[in-house]
Amino acid sequence: MPDSMSEQLQQDMVCEGLLECFHGLKQLDKQIFQELVRAEAPLTIDEIADEVDRERSTAYRAVQRLLQAGFLQKEQVNYDQGGYYHVYRPTDPEKVADDMQRMLNDWYAKMGQLIQEFEDKYERAETSSPAVEG
Repeated sequence: MPDSMSEQLQQDMVCEGLLECFHGLKQLDKQIFQELVRAEAPLTIDEIADEVDRERSTAYRAVQRLLQAGFLQKEQVNYDQGGYYHVYRPTDPEKVADDMQRMLNDWYAKMGQLIQEFEDKYERAETSSPAVEG
């Protein structure tokens, strides 16, 4: 991941790069998200782990990051005899896009505020420093 914004802007990005850029998601997280998008039905943690060829606990941690970021939905499925298990499916892309747009707008407003603070701080410093005579 590039260190500066100018490096990020010069980089060729794909839309899945937003997962990493906005939420700091890892390669495995992106892989799991893509597997769930391709799946015809919601998947269990065991099925997800099989799809990405990882241990169940590793897949579970990645799924938790995706849930926390809002990219997945968790559903409870009940057995007739009692008990239950969970399945996971991707969140509606429109909702995810709306959340990312909201986050971008918040970031943009914060950056604007910081830029204004920078300008105010250094403009004051420039006008208050004594002129050097030569």
